[in-house]
Amino acid sequence: MKTKKKINLSLDKFIDFCLYNKKFGYYMKRNPFGAKGDFVTAPNISRLFSEMIAIWIISFWRSLGSPKKFNLIELGAGNGEMMKILIESFQNFPSILNSCNFIIHEKSPRLIKIQKRKLKKKKIIWISKLNKIKKIPSIFLANEFFDALPIRQFKKENNLWFEKFVNLDNKKKPFYFYKKTNIKNVDKNFGFMISKNQDFIEYSEQGFSYIKDLSRIIKKNSGGLLLIDYGYLEKKMKNTLKGYKDHKFANILDNISNVDITHNINFEVYKNFTKRLGNLEVNLTTQKEFLTKIGIKERAEIISKNLNFLRKADIYYRLKRLIGEKEMGNLFKVMFIKNKKNKFQLGF
Repeated sequence: MKTKKKINLSLDKFIDFCLYNKKFGYYMKRNPFGAKGDFVTAPNISRLFSEMIAIWIISFWRSLGSPKKFNLIELGAGNGEMMKILIESFQNFPSILNSCNFIIHEKSPRLIKIQKRKLKKKKIIWISKLNKIKKIPSIFLANEFFDALPIRQFKKENNLWFEKFVNLDNKKKPFYFYKKTNIKNVDKNFGFMISKNQDFIEYSEQGFSYIKDLSRIIKKNSGGLLLIDYGYLEKKMKNTLKGYKDHKFANILDNISNVDITHNINFEVYKNFTKRLGNLEVNLTTQKEFLTKIGIKERAEIISKNLNFLRKADIYYRLKRLIGEKEMGNLFKVMFIKNKKNKFQLGF
């Protein structure tokens, strides 16, 4: 990317430009999913993943009293694969199929086109803002959504705090630098002293804004949020910023707007932030435990029973990728936010 003059951007603004700029943004101009893209998500590894999510949704819907109308909102639906399998799975349950408003929250016109091709003839509403949804019980799904939101980074040196910036100059290669900042403003954003016992801070303002907005809808209209992403549980924050291109790590400054930029979610911080919003319960587990408790192993056994060796081996290879401890099983976490009064616990 060339600029007419020197520009200094805070890290979150730089990431937002790289990923979501209408003209240059990574997600705005390409399909990054699958073998020909830069990464693969769980719904594209095996349909078993989405089938388990469908079972979970049906069970949670029943715990809400089987409302005659409810919203199912997927945040950032990728290439539309999970929504496709969810709708196909609901075909066997007419009551929930007829009750459900299928909604996708997506900001990329390019991805919306891809989703519409995959989901043709399906009754789906696309929205760019959450305030467009009807005020009825709402179940939100966020699979690898929060990791793609822009982040800010801060480091502590000699009891002073500094924020990370990116220098963009058409005469030089882009580089990082730090500017002194007032950390009290960051603590204020969290509503508690996130800087306490930390010497490094990494967080997404957009991520916390989403949690706040979704929690308000859940408390007012009933429902919940199922958040699945890679991340960690330690209270101590760390630098997890990274780029991906062609399924390999890539330097995000070397090929601006052509590299996927992501970070690992600090689930401990999200959990504490959500609890402070009041009257909400937060459940947290690994993807392995979540999918196993719903019955993914049993489902794999049923569908592979009469298959030949190669097809059966493929199913179990994909299953291992989803729940293997050295694969996605432990790296990926599942967080469930709901009203305290609802005692639903499937998967946790």
